[in-house]
Amino acid sequence: MSTEFRHIVRIIDRDIDGSKTVVDALSDIKGIGLRLANIIAAKMGLSPSARIGYLPSEKIGEIEKMIKNIDESGLPSWLLNRRKDIETGKDRHLISSDIDLQVKADIEREKALWSWRGYRHAYGLKVRGQRTRTTGRTGKTVGVTKKKR
Repeated sequence: MSTEFRHIVRIIDRDIDGSKTVVDALSDIKGIGLRLANIIAAKMGLSPSARIGYLPSEKIGEIEKMIKNIDESGLPSWLLNRRKDIETGKDRHLISSDIDLQVKADIEREKALWSWRGYRHAYGLKVRGQRTRTTGRTGKTVGVTKKKR
């Protein structure tokens, strides 16, 4: 640990508060949760409770390199966020804006195939099997009208 403290640390195009712990700081990056942040800290030999602002820039560079090549780091495939990718067939782990771009591309592919999920996305309906009779109403729908007896 160095005695020099940095208030803002830049990791993978993200400004992170230097007073956060290593695990909390890594979990601020989109695509990295608490479990993966703990595993990264353990693999790098860092204390999870250490402050990220005190880490030297070489260690920050090593963390960045590990995050960018996380699919080749020997972690189990169930820990990655994109398993059996449709285009490549490999297990991948996406971070930051790559996640948003890939989700958008997946939705567009579903729409082009005109699958049931694509149809629901195209018409702005619920996709994952939720009920639509009472929730998710849009437009001028105000209340429920009952039949006359």
